[in-house]
Amino acid sequence: MTENTHNSSSDTFTPYTVDVELWQLKFFAKAVGETNPIYYDEEAAKSAGYRSIMAPPTYAVTLSSAVPDPFVRPRAMGMDLTKLLHTRQRFDYFEPIFGRDRITFAPKIVDAYEKARGRFRFMVEETLVTNQFGVRVALLKQTLVEQRT
Repeated sequence: MTENTHNSSSDTFTPYTVDVELWQLKFFAKAVGETNPIYYDEEAAKSAGYRSIMAPPTYAVTLSSAVPDPFVRPRAMGMDLTKLLHTRQRFDYFEPIFGRDRITFAPKIVDAYEKARGRFRFMVEETLVTNQFGVRVALLKQTLVEQRT
């Protein structure tokens, strides 16, 4: 995994990469109550035409938390972490993630604005998720708000 740093001129950050481990996929599938064997049995996944065990859809979000410093982006915006709330999240999925994939996350800040005469400051972030083939697998979007006094 690579360091996640901010480029202040473009509000983009250094992409980071995470390897999808089979044992983690199996553990996650069982934890979320998945009963379809394509999510935890490699033979079943291959018999169904997949190259390996398929990750349940929300697994991309779990992988995104593997960043060394999850608060680098709010800090780069000068936000006070003690007053930060997560307000909105959206996930768009394009292609499945599989066991043994190498997934790259490329986060960027796409919007920042204030409401209530500056009492609330918002930061909107999008993270493009691609696999080792350069194929776009997901787009993760989240909004954070800082309550100012």
